[in-house]
Amino acid sequence: MRRTRILVVEDDPIILDLITTRLDLAGYDTYFARDGVEGLARLHELRPRAMVLDLNMPRLDGFGLLRKMALEGLSVPTMVLTARNQPDDVKQAIALGARDFLSKPFKDEQLLQRVGRLLRKARPKPAPPPKADPEPFLV
Repeated sequence: MRRTRILVVEDDPIILDLITTRLDLAGYDTYFARDGVEGLARLHELRPRAMVLDLNMPRLDGFGLLRKMALEGLSVPTMVLTARNQPDDVKQAIALGARDFLSKPFKDEQLLQRVGRLLRKARPKPAPPPKADPEPFLV
């Protein structure tokens, strides 16, 4: 059985290890990148089902990566996980295509719940039952 691929883009080695270990233990197939440039390359290479993204990184920050993804038509459900938690940061991340925003520090349960929610597909609404014909017309 194939495990779900998650890309974690984070420059802090301690946080990166914490996130990837927790996701691995939860049954996900985790990959990582240490900045936005590497993250963009890994997105093309791996085609993950979801991404956990930091904002403050060298070379290309999280906002820049979200912009490049939009320009290149890469649609990967993304959760921003960052120490930045100003309302403008949240607004900007969501406007650039992130689906969720979680501030550091975080609890393991929060991370797993949010990633699970990120992966869940919106359930289509069931089609209404067909309308019954009124009494048949008698000839």
